[in-house]
Amino acid sequence: MNQVEVFVEIDAPPGAVWDALLSFDTYPEWDPIRRTIEGVAVDTAGREGSAEPADLTRLLDGPMAVTVDPHRRLGWLDRLVVPFAFDRYHEFHLVPIDDGERTRLLQRETVRGAFAPLTFDEGRVERAFVEMNDAIAARAERRTSASPIA
Repeated sequence: MNQVEVFVEIDAPPGAVWDALLSFDTYPEWDPIRRTIEGVAVDTAGREGSAEPADLTRLLDGPMAVTVDPHRRLGWLDRLVVPFAFDRYHEFHLVPIDDGERTRLLQRETVRGAFAPLTFDEGRVERAFVEMNDAIAARAERRTSASPIA
């Protein structure tokens, strides 16, 4: 089993970070890892902190959404055709800090299977996660600073 974890502290509340994560249609503009995300199963009503997602069966074209906890956690399993040949579990954890004004974001990927030692480049994945976390932070912080102060 191989695992990469990358943390970032974001100057925005978890709701703004969650919205940035769920803005799948904008990923091609900023995401250094994945250019497109299709087959979205996360109900966007969850973006406002309301109900559970309507459909947890598909997140991306291939991966299966396995964990959706609005404003807290998003995770999916991606596997090469045969189970345990190359299974990749990817997740985001959002933890409120500073009385919910800021967010600690964890992006983690766990890879296992017969092909994992041959295909998993931990250094490359870690660099990509740092870039993606920075991009998510920038998007969430821009949204927060653009919001009118109540």
